[in-house]
Amino acid sequence: MRVIFTGGGTGGHIYPILAIIERLKETGISKNDEILFVGTKRGLESKIVPHAGINFKTIEIQGFSRKNLIKNIETVKLFIKATKEAKKIISKFKPDVVLGTGGYVSGAIVYEAAKMGIPTLIHESNSVVGLANKFLGHYVDKICYTFDDAAKQFSEKDKLIQTGNPRSQQVLNLNLEKIDLAQKWSLNPQMPTVLVFGGSRGALAINQVMEAALSEFSKKPYQVIWATGQYYYGSVKEKLAGKRIPENLRIVPYIDNMPALLPQMSCVVSRSGATSLAEFTALGVPVVLIPSPNVTHNHQMKNALDMEKAGAALVIPENDLNSNNFVSSIDHILLDSEYASKMSTASKKLGVPDSANQIISVMKALQAQK
Repeated sequence: MRVIFTGGGTGGHIYPILAIIERLKETGISKNDEILFVGTKRGLESKIVPHAGINFKTIEIQGFSRKNLIKNIETVKLFIKATKEAKKIISKFKPDVVLGTGGYVSGAIVYEAAKMGIPTLIHESNSVVGLANKFLGHYVDKICYTFDDAAKQFSEKDKLIQTGNPRSQQVLNLNLEKIDLAQKWSLNPQMPTVLVFGGSRGALAINQVMEAALSEFSKKPYQVIWATGQYYYGSVKEKLAGKRIPENLRIVPYIDNMPALLPQMSCVVSRSGATSLAEFTALGVPVVLIPSPNVTHNHQMKNALDMEKAGAALVIPENDLNSNNFVSSIDHILLDSEYASKMSTASKKLGVPDSANQIISVMKALQAQK
């Protein structure tokens, strides 16, 4: 099966595609030269996708501005130009199916493919549907989604299929050697451990509340791994210079192999991006979520509230975050094994262990209808 994938800007648009591609190759449905990823030069995809050994092409496109109307005239011109570039790429590659995950680049590629009569589908990984996917919902053949709330935002009910996030299946199938906590950080592998992190770059608010709560952890019957993010690591170490660091706490810049560490975590404190939530629900890890307020349509808060409603997370809005509710939320999970177990069960119910397979089945069905 020849497939064009498109999506960009953030990891939430890229990692689901990588999970599907990995499964297509594993099953022999598609070879590497039958797969093409179309993104932009500016987006995160320009680094991640070529590094993964996947064929990659770019088109020039930008998003609409709510404040600058003159810039929007340029955006419309770019979109028209981008659809022409998209048509050339599609005509040359001759895909059987085109799949988009969001971002303006997917708007141009999937829209043009649909106009050309090529089977198309989109995947929405967040609770709040992005502008590109909302626009494309009118034109595509199928709409795959993760959260129930996303389905309510599409009017094309006959196209909807709840598949979950394919990153869940990828994480479950990874045959990784677990990180040795004793060897790597001199921690006790038998003791409950909480991981606190704010993504690869880190999160200032999470780091600040960790600094404020630092002394609290010395009294706890659990261990803490605090991943500050590479960007903040130097400043955190500087602020803590001369302060007593609890013996049960380790400060690291980032976790370079998260799926190898997560199965050993009793609890995780994190932002609530779609990719992270797919990993947590795949493994049933109890979580405290502190959604980032710096995202479009506040979608991280909506993601987190969906998790909380299902009993799979505790949520602290960043504006309400303080050392008291931060530590007490972690305690609530780690000091009450029955509660933690219920949360883990609820989390696993949200995970879809065969998500990538389900999406590939939709793709094959569309190919068969050509």
